[in-house]
Amino acid sequence: MIWARRIWSRAARAWLVSNNFTALRALGKGHWLFVVFNYLSSSFRWRRTQPPEEIRLFFTVGIIVLLLGGAKAVVHYFGLEFLDLNGLVTSGIGGAIFIIGFLLSSILKDYKEAEQIPTALRTAIEAIDGDLECFARTNERFNLREARLILIRVIAKLREGLDRAYDHKNISPVLHELGKLTPILGRLEGMGMAANFVVRLRTHQDAIRRALLRIYTIQRVEFVPSVHVLVQTLVFSIIVLLLLLKTEGDPAAALLFGFITYMFVYVLYLVRLLEQPFAKGHGSVDDVSFFLLDELEVQLRRSLDLTAGRPRLQAMERV
Repeated sequence: MIWARRIWSRAARAWLVSNNFTALRALGKGHWLFVVFNYLSSSFRWRRTQPPEEIRLFFTVGIIVLLLGGAKAVVHYFGLEFLDLNGLVTSGIGGAIFIIGFLLSSILKDYKEAEQIPTALRTAIEAIDGDLECFARTNERFNLREARLILIRVIAKLREGLDRAYDHKNISPVLHELGKLTPILGRLEGMGMAANFVVRLRTHQDAIRRALLRIYTIQRVEFVPSVHVLVQTLVFSIIVLLLLLKTEGDPAAALLFGFITYMFVYVLYLVRLLEQPFAKGHGSVDDVSFFLLDELEVQLRRSLDLTAGRPRLQAMERV
């Protein structure tokens, strides 16, 4: 026991060195109560900083399952259960799981495709910005700042259009802003840019437009609405069937009822979230992350500030 206590003490000291020097001094003096309190408080602070959106859906579905469990208890208490467990019940539950799996497989396919769209957007925007920057270094007549402002506004309006205020599918202003780049690219050949480079820039612009239209399609179009109605009807029917199914009232039956209802209700909420993978501002972390575009916007704004300061520096050097 003495060697085990020494090993534990050394491990505790090592942890406390990296977390709290005051607690280390208390450990050396033998104030074990203070050490335990410090550990618990630091653990509580760590948990409190975790984003609650990650488990918000869990708690939402859990509350609904608890309400359904209360309804099941009331039905059992008043003796309103009249359905016997037989093969038809299990076949119905199995069929519902199969149809829900078919729906989820189709939605997850679009979700995986949606995760690749921010990468395509950033690649095309960076390619346009890079080529225009190289051209601006050899041609003082070209206004690089104007083109960069358009690219920044495209990213900003895309994020704004996918917010809750616009029902997560307002892409028209983004396409209109992207269209302002067309006359700029049309003047490049007259300024001395090679025709193949202009074609390359227009290709990247079309890639951005294609990605934006794909986002608009995913956000607006619902996958086979009749299948959604079928799944919702099946889930509602199975929950009613479970409420009226005869049970013994033991804990095993309650746990089984909670597990089945939790699975079906969670799937309904999950399907609604995955159908709009670009929905922003709804308090969930299941939407497609725009961190690539956020980083790109910061880089473009930083380059914009450098571009704005360069003419002033050149004017000072001339003076």
